[in-house]
Amino acid sequence: MGTWTTLLLKEERGPKKMPVTKMEEKNSWQEVLKVVKALDPKKLEVIKATLPVVKEHGEAITKQFYKRMFKEHPELLNIFNQTHQITGHQPKALADAVYGAAANIEDFSQIMPVLERIGEKHRSLQIKPEHYPIVGENLLGAIKEVLGDAATNEIMDAWADAYGVISDVFIRMENKMYQTTESMPGGWAGFRDFTVEKKVKESDVITSFYLKPKDGKQISTFIPGQYITVKMESPDEKYTHLRQYSLSDSPGLDYYRISVKREDSKGDIPAGVVSSYLHDHVKEGDIIPITAPAGDFYLDIESKRPLILISGGVGLTPMMCMLNTTVKEKPDRDIYFIHAAINSHFHAFKTHVNDLAAEHKNVKSFVIYEKPSEEDREMKRFDKEGYITLDWIQQVVPSKDADFYFCGPEPFMKVVNKSLKQWGIPDEQIHYEFFGSFGSLDADI
Repeated sequence: MGTWTTLLLKEERGPKKMPVTKMEEKNSWQEVLKVVKALDPKKLEVIKATLPVVKEHGEAITKQFYKRMFKEHPELLNIFNQTHQITGHQPKALADAVYGAAANIEDFSQIMPVLERIGEKHRSLQIKPEHYPIVGENLLGAIKEVLGDAATNEIMDAWADAYGVISDVFIRMENKMYQTTESMPGGWAGFRDFTVEKKVKESDVITSFYLKPKDGKQISTFIPGQYITVKMESPDEKYTHLRQYSLSDSPGLDYYRISVKREDSKGDIPAGVVSSYLHDHVKEGDIIPITAPAGDFYLDIESKRPLILISGGVGLTPMMCMLNTTVKEKPDRDIYFIHAAINSHFHAFKTHVNDLAAEHKNVKSFVIYEKPSEEDREMKRFDKEGYITLDWIQQVVPSKDADFYFCGPEPFMKVVNKSLKQWGIPDEQIHYEFFGSFGSLDADI
């Protein structure tokens, strides 16, 4: 089973109570699907017959696609994350997306959670209708180049029509998202300039940036767990760089806070361009353009079940937002905050979380250090050494009748996800966020 198909079948995160605007947006997407044109039955049969071949050569096709597109339209390098091209994450994600969308072209309502996820990313990155013909032209060209004579005129014609149907879905859906975002109180279109009001070092590798609107006007609210897109423009860089960062403090304040990990080089992977720039060059008083909050990973604030927040490394950023919000808005809800870090030098917000746990009897904090220092041992700063395990989760979480939210490096999330599934936690009580390209945590289960 492919990654995309796995996401479609297993990653529905269950019903979450949402603000009215979000619910209205979801309802409007259903209306979008009702007016999407159907594919000609004969061409549909061609798509079905060629799906296995496209899936088999998916990554080769998408790698060729990016090569073609960036050659013909280098301006799009201002949008795409080039690190994801180097790692291969983006070509694989696109290959899975092409296969998954085509496989469900008869009924897109079956894949609404995934459509929402992609649409939120596109809206945050300011993907517009004019981008879709460019993508289509180069994607079809890549299919022809990779498949060669096997891609007959009949096959290419069918895939061209299929892409037209798929792009129509996204254009209509994202148009609704743009309208909703702009019409919210304090909402805006495109990028808006924000001033770095404060810059705070949270650990050896994580720094927080407090952002206030340069125009001094209202800012839109958001749902805990969502993110913003930051635009970085530097005279040392040929292209603009866009990166998405989770909001790490609660909504309803007069600022947004992002907490950014410096991404150092690892082997063939270069250091993070935007994270390094933010850490090294951005100062208090500087201006950063950002988009309005977006994202399909968000807290069900109305749930009465205990809230289990599990994070690894910088994955704690959306969890901090959820923690701060729940403490303020649902002071009686039991919260179990579990964080894993290398040691105290890499542990952000430890004092803040400890203070909340001391002040609120319903908040319980647990810390895992992979490689604690001698001082960490002497000061008893952690509850477990090594890695998170199911046995340990069951020791600190009193019941599986709880809502589990987790985020962190992919290997960490795979362990958590597998543990929760083995414990028998229902899918609707498991929620997680991927930083960067989409992936699957269920592939090895």
